[in-house]
Amino acid sequence: MSPRTISESILRPVEPLQVTDTVEVAVARLLELDVPALPAVDGQGRYAGIFGEREFLAALFPGYLRELKGGKFLSRGIDDALEKRDACRVEPIEPYLTTDHVEVDDDFSDAELAEIFFHHRVLVVPVLRDGRVSGIVTRREFFRTAGERFVHRA
Repeated sequence: MSPRTISESILRPVEPLQVTDTVEVAVARLLELDVPALPAVDGQGRYAGIFGEREFLAALFPGYLRELKGGKFLSRGIDDALEKRDACRVEPIEPYLTTDHVEVDDDFSDAELAEIFFHHRVLVVPVLRDGRVSGIVTRREFFRTAGERFVHRA
């Protein structure tokens, strides 16, 4: 029998990043865990924000790129940006965190997750227990599980 809720089967326990972790450490963890983002916590273990794909790009590319509507005048290859911003590898992730608090408590519902993924367009939702990160749910896994149930329900 399937779990009662989608979230029961896809909640993924993770060790959060620390706000003092470097960009390089954070990116390596994302690649290692194959997730688009991870929650980060402060020195007291409290949820501080998210660092992921988008935040890495913000660290890698110059600040003015966020203000532009396009980057056609920039070099076509990523290697130039990697070389020019190599120093960001040792910068702490804290200034790059997305600090919008889009998280759920550990008693969340599938409908609550669906609403967050739909309205906030996030890739990961941190799950908190008593204000501490206990895991994440990724949009990819939520969709996959919901889609499989939908297709196989007939």
